Amino acid sequence: MATASLTAIRGAITVTHDDATELLAATTELLQAIVRENALAPDQLISAVFTATADLTAVAPARAARELGWTELPMLCAQEMAVAGALPRCVRVLLHVQGVPSPRHCYLRGAVALREDRRVDTSA
Repeated sequence: MATASLTAIRGAITVTHDDATELLAATTELLQAIVRENALAPDQLISAVFTATADLTAVAPARAARELGWTELPMLCAQEMAVAGALPRCVRVLLHVQGVPSPRHCYLRGAVALREDRRVDTSA
Protein backbone atom coordinates (compact mmCIF):
# COMPACT_ATOMS: atom_id res chain seq x y z
CA MET A 1 0.00 0.00 0.00
CA ALA A 2 1.43 3.39 -1.02
CA THR A 3 1.30 6.29 1.42
CA ALA A 4 1.10 9.97 0.57
CA SER A 5 4.22 12.01 1.20
CA LEU A 6 4.31 14.29 4.24
CA THR A 7 5.51 17.86 3.68
CA ALA A 8 5.81 20.99 5.80
CA ILE A 9 4.79 24.34 4.36
CA ARG A 10 6.14 27.51 5.97
CA GLY A 11 4.53 30.90 6.09
CA ALA A 12 4.75 34.21 7.93
CA ILE A 13 2.94 37.53 8.10
CA THR A 14 3.32 40.72 10.10
CA VAL A 15 0.78 42.98 11.79
CA THR A 16 1.04 46.65 12.73
CA HIS A 17 -0.46 46.35 16.23
CA ASP A 18 -0.91 43.75 18.95
CA ASP A 19 -4.65 43.69 18.41
CA ALA A 20 -6.77 40.53 18.43
CA THR A 21 -8.90 41.53 15.43
CA GLU A 22 -5.87 42.49 13.34
CA LEU A 23 -3.94 39.39 14.38
CA LEU A 24 -6.80 37.04 13.50
CA ALA A 25 -7.38 38.75 10.14
CA ALA A 26 -3.69 38.53 9.24
CA THR A 27 -3.42 34.88 10.28
CA THR A 28 -6.53 34.08 8.23
CA GLU A 29 -4.99 35.88 5.23
CA LEU A 30 -1.81 33.83 5.62
CA LEU A 31 -3.61 30.49 5.93
CA GLN A 32 -5.85 31.26 2.95
CA ALA A 33 -2.77 32.18 0.87
CA ILE A 34 -1.07 28.88 1.77
CA VAL A 35 -4.21 26.89 0.91
CA ARG A 36 -4.67 28.76 -2.39
CA GLU A 37 -1.01 28.64 -3.46
CA ASN A 38 -0.80 24.90 -2.75
CA ALA A 39 -4.33 23.98 -3.89
CA LEU A 40 -4.88 22.23 -0.56
CA ALA A 41 -7.98 20.23 0.23
CA PRO A 42 -9.08 19.90 3.88
CA ASP A 43 -8.16 16.20 3.99
CA GLN A 44 -4.52 17.02 3.15
CA LEU A 45 -4.00 18.99 6.37
CA ILE A 46 -2.20 17.04 9.13
CA SER A 47 -1.25 19.60 11.82
CA ALA A 48 -0.12 23.18 12.35
CA VAL A 49 2.45 24.86 14.57
CA PHE A 50 2.08 28.60 15.05
CA THR A 51 4.57 30.98 16.62
CA ALA A 52 4.23 34.65 17.41
CA THR A 53 6.95 37.08 18.32
CA ALA A 54 7.10 38.11 21.99
CA ASP A 55 5.42 41.44 21.21
CA LEU A 56 2.17 39.68 20.17
CA THR A 57 -0.01 38.54 23.06
CA ALA A 58 -3.58 39.61 22.15
CA VAL A 59 -4.79 36.22 20.88
CA ALA A 60 -3.48 32.78 19.90
CA PRO A 61 -3.02 32.57 16.10
CA ALA A 62 -4.57 29.08 16.03
CA ARG A 63 -7.92 30.69 16.75
CA ALA A 64 -7.96 31.99 13.16
CA ALA A 65 -7.57 28.42 11.89
CA ARG A 66 -10.41 27.26 14.14
CA GLU A 67 -12.57 30.06 12.74
CA LEU A 68 -11.73 28.82 9.22
CA GLY A 69 -13.29 25.50 10.22
CA TRP A 70 -10.09 23.63 11.03
CA THR A 71 -11.66 22.28 14.23
CA GLU A 72 -10.26 18.75 14.08
CA LEU A 73 -6.70 19.73 13.10
CA PRO A 74 -4.09 19.33 15.86
CA MET A 75 -2.48 22.73 16.46
CA LEU A 76 0.12 24.24 18.75
CA CYS A 77 0.89 27.89 19.50
CA ALA A 78 4.21 29.05 20.92
CA GLN A 79 5.97 32.31 21.57
CA GLU A 80 9.24 32.91 19.75
CA MET A 81 12.41 33.74 21.59
CA ALA A 82 13.12 37.45 21.83
CA VAL A 83 16.20 37.82 19.64
CA ALA A 84 17.93 41.13 18.98
CA GLY A 85 17.15 42.40 15.49
CA ALA A 86 14.27 39.96 14.90
CA LEU A 87 11.33 41.01 12.75
CA PRO A 88 8.70 42.52 15.08
CA ARG A 89 5.00 41.62 15.26
CA CYS A 90 5.33 38.46 13.19
CA VAL A 91 3.19 35.32 13.10
CA ARG A 92 4.65 32.19 11.56
CA VAL A 93 3.10 28.85 10.73
CA LEU A 94 4.50 25.45 9.91
CA LEU A 95 1.68 23.52 8.28
CA HIS A 96 2.13 19.77 7.91
CA VAL A 97 0.33 18.40 4.85
CA GLN A 98 0.25 15.30 2.71
CA GLY A 99 0.38 14.90 -1.04
CA VAL A 100 2.10 18.20 -1.95
CA PRO A 101 5.22 17.32 -3.96
CA SER A 102 6.42 20.92 -4.48
CA PRO A 103 5.22 23.09 -1.60
CA ARG A 104 4.87 26.84 -2.04
CA HIS A 105 5.86 28.67 1.13
CA CYS A 106 4.11 32.01 1.70
CA TYR A 107 5.57 35.18 3.22
CA LEU A 108 3.25 38.19 3.32
CA ARG A 109 3.46 41.86 4.26
CA GLY A 110 6.62 42.70 6.22
CA ALA A 111 7.52 39.01 6.52
CA VAL A 112 8.62 39.12 2.87
CA ALA A 113 11.91 40.40 4.31
CA LEU A 114 12.46 36.91 5.75
CA ARG A 115 12.24 35.20 2.36
CA GLU A 116 12.02 37.58 -0.60
CA ASP A 117 12.06 34.55 -2.92
CA ARG A 118 8.77 33.35 -1.41
CA ARG A 119 6.74 36.53 -1.87
CA VAL A 120 3.08 35.86 -2.64
CA ASP A 121 0.82 38.28 -4.50
CA THR A 122 -2.40 38.49 -2.50
CA SER A 123 -4.03 41.14 -4.70
CA ALA A 124 -5.95 38.51 -6.71
